[in-house]
Amino acid sequence: MLPMSTAIRLIVGLGNPGPEYETTRHNAGFWLADHLADDLHASFNLEKSFFGLVAKARRAGENVMLAKPITYMNRSGQSVGALARFYKLTPEQVLVLHDELDLLPGQVKLKQGGGHAGHNGLKDIQAALGSPNFWRMRIGIGHPRSLGLAQQVADFVLHPPRREEQTAIDEVIRRCRVVVPAMLDGDIERATRELHSGNSA
Repeated sequence: MLPMSTAIRLIVGLGNPGPEYETTRHNAGFWLADHLADDLHASFNLEKSFFGLVAKARRAGENVMLAKPITYMNRSGQSVGALARFYKLTPEQVLVLHDELDLLPGQVKLKQGGGHAGHNGLKDIQAALGSPNFWRMRIGIGHPRSLGLAQQVADFVLHPPRREEQTAIDEVIRRCRVVVPAMLDGDIERATRELHSGNSA
């Protein structure tokens, strides 16, 4: 078992608030966050001082928080920064759930640090935390080119997935739910191994 200091204490799902965005690809992080809150028997409540919906849970005697920023995607760091400062969390204790254009539906990757690859939510969180060293759970939604679509990326992410894509994304969300408890226990190596073993080609 790794030291508890490496355990995830804040899980942040990224998306855009509002019913018109609820089913769109860019909200994959919100979808997973909702399921994880259910798994932890926690409910989201609006906390304006944290610029988001926050759910609080206990696991093995430790506090765990989930958040869904209510700012738009490109200001997600406002919420994450406020929570991390208030609860004195390091970037290494933060897990961000987000959609990923570079992975196909049905694929998922867990990584720490790295760039933001033009993802405005990640870019803003990195600026707010002053570090890229937070964890990212990258939920594949595909790229319009890789899926044979003529849409522009900005339009693509703001539309719902097609049925077969949604089925593949739902399966990824199920797999993520299985490994998150290991991350909360500080065993990120096991979570990574189990998550990546299920990726389709």
